[in-house]
Amino acid sequence: MRALAVLKTALTGNYAVAHAVKMARPHVIAAYPITPQTTIVEKLSEFVERGELKASFVNVESEFSALAVVYGAAMAGARSFTATSSHGLFYMYEMLWWAAGSRAPIVMAVVTRTIGPPWNIHDEHNDILAIRDSGWAIAMASSVQEAFDLTVQAFKLAERAYVPVAVGLDGFVLSHTVETVELPPQEVVDKFLPPRNPDLPLRLRPGEPIAMGNLPSDDRIHAEHLKNIYKAHQEAKKLVKEIDSEYGELTGREYGGLVERFELEGAKYAVICMGAWCGDAKEAVKSLRREGVPVGLMRLRFVRPFPDEEVEALSDLDKVVVFDRDITPAGGILGREVASVLGRDKVVNVVAGLAGVDFKAEEFRKAVKHAIEGEERLMLL
Repeated sequence: MRALAVLKTALTGNYAVAHAVKMARPHVIAAYPITPQTTIVEKLSEFVERGELKASFVNVESEFSALAVVYGAAMAGARSFTATSSHGLFYMYEMLWWAAGSRAPIVMAVVTRTIGPPWNIHDEHNDILAIRDSGWAIAMASSVQEAFDLTVQAFKLAERAYVPVAVGLDGFVLSHTVETVELPPQEVVDKFLPPRNPDLPLRLRPGEPIAMGNLPSDDRIHAEHLKNIYKAHQEAKKLVKEIDSEYGELTGREYGGLVERFELEGAKYAVICMGAWCGDAKEAVKSLRREGVPVGLMRLRFVRPFPDEEVEALSDLDKVVVFDRDITPAGGILGREVASVLGRDKVVNVVAGLAGVDFKAEEFRKAVKHAIEGEERLMLL
């Protein structure tokens, strides 16, 4: 049932994340500024200062310290949040593995940004995709509304699956773009996301000393621990769908779980992409459909856990065109991951939009048409 008394307002993507965090009622927020995520923690500091959010707001001296603070807080039973971008995310890199290895239910916003050199503050996906094997769940919003909704959902996923969750949103393209957003009443969020249970098994308690991170008596214990993180991500696939459905019942907004499907019924070809530029990709799909090209789109809402089953459902199509806003010496990251499911002969990988270079709907349309008609397996645009 759709919630009543929603507040319709205009927010940037960063402010939408901040409002979502406020309504999630975290206990601890760690803040270190880096463009383009800074306004998330700035807005949260305003909420705390005005008494609208009762949370410990910790100003730290580095991104490494930011994640260390929320890691310790989460392990003590606190609902915790931080945010970062680009080089700041990489400065956290060691702590990312500690947080995931400890199954700490942290939520972190990652506002995607190009990695230097040369210096660049514009949008690219290499930063968030570089952490894909650390054990974090990774989601990617495509609109300001979804940035809000995904952030609220991320707290529930983290606390039910015992995995930290990174919520990505495109730098400037989404983080600083204003869109109309519906904010549910606080009581709706409270119903969806109750306070953290003080008796959670991860909780550190005064007077009950434990050792963490020390050498196990048998290396097989460590091996089993790593396997359990894999199993947690497999379980998280089901939880993502359940949480999205539950959220949809309360707010009227349901996104499809791990992926969003668009015009895939009767399609012979599919486009796969993630993030804000999927809106342009949808416009390209509509245009191609009008031209008689039977193409649809699958938007990846999560890249960890990876939606293998959903991607595999495209195996009967003639071609799948994967757009990457990232690049490695081996090609695009998403292109290779999709090819690992569908096979290289089925996939055309298009790398575009690097370093914040604009890539519009018409360019999507031309690229898809060329990929369908041509024989190339990798297109660098």
